[in-house]
This record gives sequence, C-alpha cells and structure tokens, in this order.
Amino acid sequence: MKFIVSSSALLKQLASINGVVTNNPVVPILENFLFEISDSTLTITASDLETSMITELPVEAKENGRIAAPARILLDTLKNLPDQPVTFTIDEETYTIEISSSNGRYKLSGENATDFPRVPVVKGGNAIEIPSNVLARAINKTIFAVSNDELRPAMTGIFVQLRSDNVTFVATDGHRLLRYRRTDIATSQEASLIIPRKAFTLLKSTLPSEATSVRVEFNNSNAFFSFDNIRMICRLIDERYPDYENVIPVQNPNKLVIERQALLSSVKRISIYSNKTTHQIRLKLSGSELQVSAEDLDFSNEANERLACQYDGEDMEIGFNAKFLVEMLNNMDSDEITFELSTPNRAGLLMPLANEDNENVLMLVMPVMLNNYV
Repeated sequence: MKFIVSSSALLKQLASINGVVTNNPVVPILENFLFEISDSTLTITASDLETSMITELPVEAKENGRIAAPARILLDTLKNLPDQPVTFTIDEETYTIEISSSNGRYKLSGENATDFPRVPVVKGGNAIEIPSNVLARAINKTIFAVSNDELRPAMTGIFVQLRSDNVTFVATDGHRLLRYRRTDIATSQEASLIIPRKAFTLLKSTLPSEATSVRVEFNNSNAFFSFDNIRMICRLIDERYPDYENVIPVQNPNKLVIERQALLSSVKRISIYSNKTTHQIRLKLSGSELQVSAEDLDFSNEANERLACQYDGEDMEIGFNAKFLVEMLNNMDSDEITFELSTPNRAGLLMPLANEDNENVLMLVMPVMLNNYV
C-alpha cells in the first residue's frame, strides 16, 4: 500500500485528534493512529476506548488498505519536516511503514489494523444542531467547575439538558455550581445526557473559530459530534445527575451590585493574605460599602479593603473560598455583576447584571464558615 500526502496537511489533521491518545493506554494498540485508505481518502482514527476522534483528508493513492501507525514518532517526524509531499509505503505483511521525503527516508514499525477497537456508531438516536461558537462558549463557561471526584462519577462530566424551549449546560463539584442556558437552541425531543470532561476539553480545542454548525447525535450510551471533516464519539456517563434546580436558593433578599473587575482585583490581592489551606476571605456588607478582608493567624498576616457598591439588604458577614470566587469572576464577561445572598450559611448566587442575548448565566458558590475571632 502506498500513498502521497502533504506533510503539513497531514500534521494538521493528526494534531487536531492527537489529544485522545494517552501515554499509557489500557490496550497498547491505542498508542497508534488508525490509517484507512478508501478511494483516495485517508481516514485517521484516534481512540482511548471512551472517546474516539476521526478526521479525513484527500491523498494520492491507487489502492485501499489499513495500518495502525505509532502516534508519537509520526507526529514528531512531521513536526520537524518542512512542508512538502511525503510518500508512505506500507508493507502489509510486516506492518513496516516507510516515509520518503526530499530530506530523507524514515522507517517505523506499525501494527495490524484489525487489532484497533471498532468505533461505536450512533443509530436511531436524537440529533440537534448547535453553532460551534455557542458550544465553545457553553463549554468555557462550565468546564472549570467540573468535579475531579471519581467517587461521584456523575459530577465528573457536564450535564446537558435539552428542552423544547432551551438547552442548559450544568457543572458542579459540590462547592460551586455553574448553569449556562441558551434560549436560541431547542429540540422537539427532550433529553438529558452527561458528557465526560475529556470529551468536551478535546472538542473545545478542535472547534473552529469561525461559526460552523456542529451536529450532535446521541443515544443511551454515546454522543456523536460532527463538524467540517472531524467527528468525535464519546461514551456518556451513565449516572443520575444531582437535582441541581433544588440547590439554587430562590429567596435571596440581600442583593449586591458591584463592578466585576474591581471585586476580582480586590479578592486577588486580599487572598494573598488568606490561610493557604482554606483560602478563606470575608465579605462584610453594610450600606453602600463592601469590606473584603482575610487573615492567616499562623503567620499573623491580614489585609482588608473597602469597595464602593450598591447593596440592598441587611448588614451581613459571609466567608468564601477566594480561589472559587476568582475563577468565577474571571469567567464572567459583564462589567457589573449581581451577588444575591440570603444568610451567611446559604449559597450565594453570582450573575451578570445584564445577560447577553439568548443566554442566561448563573453561578452558585457555597460559603465557608467564619470563625468570628475578629
């Protein structure tokens, strides 16, 4: 089997799906890309059993064939070659791959393609079209709050809820919760699925910057994403997602409106003086003033700042983990934000003062108990 392809075109396609390949896979063959040639089209598959990515590109080839090619050595070779046509010659009996370029020849050993696991096909599932920029924004808004706790597998993914009037993306790790809702996308068949973090991380890095329609198909076990010449199949997390709606407090009489950047900068500075284990900072609200403070008793460090704000509610003091607040404030776009609070031991809600068109962003953060030693 023999084919000729542009080195830079091949490198671009391999790099787009290489994130799936793991260093120590369950099955050694998964350290390879699967190359399949059919009618002068090269289809390349990368898989880790849970997630598979497939891409294709045109090549010059007279015959069809399949081979598993080692991912790392192939990528490293192409990265260091100038853009030029390269010829791949494959011995289908010994699985030897020879790459010929104007610079020289490189020989590497491939593996039998029949050992490569089959990629699942989504049949008889539901489908929805989502613009790539909307999907990328939804992933960016939620992925940082996904849990790493393998004992609670449902929370290690992003919960996607498809309804007749909106699509909602939810992520939580038990300390904070992100809900990103779009009202410009809907589906006639309501459904909910949990997409693993890795799948969405890979998708985020491969989604094109220009607006493209992403087709999402899914059944009970897999989700299938396709756009341009890339396809991704991932196994869904088969668990029950926590009832997130019940966690969001409804009665929040204390409302704070403040400039996002001013609060973010203040929390960053004050957190330097917080305890390195708890990252605890204290917010004291009274009148039109917010006092942000922290102390680390182990080292006698303390700091406090006063910020102007609009506050409507009773005077109160509440503690938060500064790391969570910084991440959440960093992930908002609006100039001004609303912070809704009820009592010092109930969750606080962070929201943009004005939402973008067709979108609704809600961030929930759990407080930390304050030691009133001041």
